[in-house]
Amino acid sequence: MDQLLNDFSPGLFFMLLIILLVLIFLMVKFAWKPIMNSLNEREDGIKSALEEAENARKEMQNLHADNERLLQEARAERDAMLKEAREIKEKIVADAKEQSIIEGDKLIAQAKATIDSEKKAAVADIKNQVANLSVQIAEKVIKEQLSNNDKQLKLVEDMVGDIKLN
Repeated sequence: MDQLLNDFSPGLFFMLLIILLVLIFLMVKFAWKPIMNSLNEREDGIKSALEEAENARKEMQNLHADNERLLQEARAERDAMLKEAREIKEKIVADAKEQSIIEGDKLIAQAKATIDSEKKAAVADIKNQVANLSVQIAEKVIKEQLSNNDKQLKLVEDMVGDIKLN
């Protein structure tokens, strides 16, 4: 350190100081503004990029929210359509059951009417046959009665025997 103080030259010091001040002045005059401008431009570019990134993030959030809302609406619409389809299916099934019950009742009523008419026809036919047999028996009894009492009894017994066999 002593040697530095011994070698110190005030003229050289002032010269270097003047050169340093001129250099600082030249840098401030010519280089400082362009350097600061480019630094400011870079800072503005970074700020705008950050703002654009923030805007893009917000836009993505908005799109995500819109997509979620649309998805919810689509789910709700799908659920409504499925519910409506189930209701329509149930109505169709109920209508078909009701229609089949009505048709079944009609068929049963027709069958009962047919059975009743067939029964009435059979009863009428049996009555006609009984009436014919009764008339035939009465004719034979009257013919035999006119001829003989013993024969009349025998004929009635034979007739009764025939009726029991049939």
